Amino acid sequence: MKHLHEFRDKGLASSLATELEQLVDGPVRFMEVCGTHTMAIFRHGLRSILPEDLHLISGPGCPVCVTSAGYIDAFIKVALIPRVTIATFGDMVRVPGTSGSLAHARSRGARVEVVYSPMDALDLADQHPEDLVVFPAIGFEATVPGVAATILEARRRKRKNFAVFSAHKVMPPALDALMSNQGLQIQGLLCPGHVSTIIGAKAYKPLAERYSLSCVIAGFEPIDILQALILLARQAGESRAEVGNAYPRAVSWEGNVRAQGLISKVFEPVDAEWRGMGIIPGSGLALRPEFSEFNALERLDIKIPKTPEPKGCRCGEILVGQCLPPDCPLFGKGCTPLEPVGPCMVSTEGTCAAYYRYGR
Repeated sequence: MKHLHEFRDKGLASSLATELEQLVDGPVRFMEVCGTHTMAIFRHGLRSILPEDLHLISGPGCPVCVTSAGYIDAFIKVALIPRVTIATFGDMVRVPGTSGSLAHARSRGARVEVVYSPMDALDLADQHPEDLVVFPAIGFEATVPGVAATILEARRRKRKNFAVFSAHKVMPPALDALMSNQGLQIQGLLCPGHVSTIIGAKAYKPLAERYSLSCVIAGFEPIDILQALILLARQAGESRAEVGNAYPRAVSWEGNVRAQGLISKVFEPVDAEWRGMGIIPGSGLALRPEFSEFNALERLDIKIPKTPEPKGCRCGEILVGQCLPPDCPLFGKGCTPLEPVGPCMVSTEGTCAAYYRYGR
């Protein structure tokens, strides 16, 4: 890809690592919020060149992982309804609920199709007008505009056999709830790149001011991440707490205003349950009443059950920075990518999956 090699330059990475070493004076803890950052840090071997006193912990930035078990069970229940097709992203298929997964439901005769975008799900509804096609909408602000645009297109096409099961979540309220935990003790946030392209850098200003917390947005290449860590370390050393942007080629201060308007047109804020954090006010998105014909929960009269987490699984604690995957007694033993107990092991952005693949 054009210009990509500049952000993977080994010489520059080595130089930035040296600069970072000089800035870190004593133990410092930063949280990489985004699961894609967790994967990128491991995949590029960055932990091996970071200062020993710089500790990175993972946060709640994996949308599949923070989706409560009750939602997974509800998805499976929908999949087993006759004349219903679930059209979902691939990493959702093997996420375990309390009685199996969508993969297990498919083996029992459910129609579960893997798609690469919500528009693919709408096209599937065009091709199978006799079935109701339900798209489980899991994701943060980066994916919501695409779902909103698909719903508007479904209305334009007068496509009546398409519905969305919204489990969308928004990041700022969750980070606010997380930072209110006095025991977390982190000095800065490595803020998510994809989400920030939509909400803009300004979304983190209240966090920086309320909690005296450094917030720096990062891209996903080695140079992006190292530059962001340098900005965080510099702020920590100077006792500053500001919003920084190490991803200016994609993220602006205001964000994508047009995408924000599209989200507001189709969705409205609701309280939502996050794995490991419980109910967080205003942290979810539901379809507005004027789009109720595309609301799978209303059309199928689905209730989200209160479902306990799998026994022994520590996904919830990992998502809020209370422990690391190796601290879980199931990690690499009873819980593996082939036989996952919790979503953190199966999602492409899951912390346990990253540790299992790269960190053992």
